[in-house]
Amino acid sequence: MNLDTVGPRYAAGAGLLAILPVLVYGVSDSVVAGLVSAVNVVIIIASLYVAMAPIDESHDDHGNGTAS
Repeated sequence: MNLDTVGPRYAAGAGLLAILPVLVYGVSDSVVAGLVSAVNVVIIIASLYVAMAPIDESHDDHGNGTAS
């Protein structure tokens, strides 16, 4: 698979693989710390996924207040 064909949103989704070491950490060290770390990883990946969304360019006015 060529990485040039993979969209940035898919790459951000692949970041969810970072949850695996967090789960191992939570099970082996501290359950509360693992849970907080897992929530942080999910928030970061969700933010990247939303930030890499395509921009909707259907707005002609752009809010500049000009009337047709």
